[in-house]
Amino acid sequence: MNTFALDQLSELWTFLATSSLHYAVNAVLAIVILMLGWWFSSKISKTFERLLIRSNVDATLRPVLRSVLLWLIRLITMIAVLGQFGVQTASIIAVLGAASLAIGLALQGTLQNIAAGMMLLFLRPFQVGEYIANSSVEGSVDEIGLFATKLTKADGVCLYVPNNQLWNSAITNYSRHDKRRMDLPIGIDYKNDPAIAIRALTALLNADPRILQTPAPLVVVSDHADSAVMLKIRFWTMTTDFWAVRWDISQKIKPTLDAIGFSIPFPVQELRRENKTPQPTLQSSAPLASSTVPETTA
Repeated sequence: MNTFALDQLSELWTFLATSSLHYAVNAVLAIVILMLGWWFSSKISKTFERLLIRSNVDATLRPVLRSVLLWLIRLITMIAVLGQFGVQTASIIAVLGAASLAIGLALQGTLQNIAAGMMLLFLRPFQVGEYIANSSVEGSVDEIGLFATKLTKADGVCLYVPNNQLWNSAITNYSRHDKRRMDLPIGIDYKNDPAIAIRALTALLNADPRILQTPAPLVVVSDHADSAVMLKIRFWTMTTDFWAVRWDISQKIKPTLDAIGFSIPFPVQELRRENKTPQPTLQSSAPLASSTVPETTA
């Protein structure tokens, strides 16, 4: 083998050794940057969340702000990792732009959930801890994420609802106001005096300290039904006491009416049967005899 060939092989070996060492070092640095970036993003996001808690930032916004900071740091980390392999920043931005367009077209529903989540966070039709309902779901709000809202139903079941489903429907917020009105219908017999029942039920409402006096409790005659005079019991209470008061008052209504000798009527259906006995008919077997009167002549 001549000297020229040996020089070429030597240069090739040197280039491969140098390149391998260079890429090996870059690969190790990329792994280290990736691990440090992931660890740093978790630490800084947790610290940021504690800072938000000390700053009394609304609990609805804290998880979202934490997630945004977390993934922003991780995105910067990924760009730094790619830079270790010689990828230019302009190329990365171009690739990210093209990828974002493709992902946006493929994940339209997901992007709608993100947009709906941002609208829910900024307009705040509900917050963490409030009880909400729409046409299909209801429960207490545990967390509002970028993609879905976490609810806990009344029976303790965890439910994740896409943000778009909540944003595009009418939402009833049962916890937003601190007071709620309650209407209870009750019927009394027509033979009873409604004024006496109204006084007794009003005394029942005034005796419960959980029932607010402003606006004052109200008991009125609301309707005259087929079998009862309908009374309407209306009062206001604090939202936190709503169900407890409803159950207690509903339980005490009947004993209160029983104490004044009133009864709660219930619909009764009467079935009447008419017994029609056929009347016998008289039939003659022989024809009636005809009588003739003789003519008289003068």
